[in-house]
Amino acid sequence: MVFVSRREHFNAAHRLYNPQWSDQKNEEVFGRCANVNWHGHNFELIVTVKGNPDPDTGFVFDMKKMGDLVKEFIIEKVDHKNLNVDVPFMEGKLASCENLIIEFWKILAPKIKEVRPDSALHSLKLYETPNNFVEYFG
Repeated sequence: MVFVSRREHFNAAHRLYNPQWSDQKNEEVFGRCANVNWHGHNFELIVTVKGNPDPDTGFVFDMKKMGDLVKEFIIEKVDHKNLNVDVPFMEGKLASCENLIIEFWKILAPKIKEVRPDSALHSLKLYETPNNFVEYFG
């Protein structure tokens, strides 16, 4: 089994806020991230696919195709957007990185299989800051 990864970047704003809580409780739990005027990040997304190299190409997954998939179905939907209000697949969800990465998985995993059925999405890693990131394995 070989693992190949692709890195992409996007910029987006969000607000961590539970509408069922008071403003005070949101501020206690989420701190500055509950700012009513939003805040932004320069996100980095790492997509890892696993599989065996194709005997004809030597590829586990064509990296150009992987880049195209990630750009079309993820980056174009979130780049320079407000995750709370501009991104349909985040509607009704708290715009945490944990929830965001789960939604990315739901979108990308079937797309990877469509392109190369004997490969699979292995993991997603989403950096919110250089020090804070989430990783998801489906």
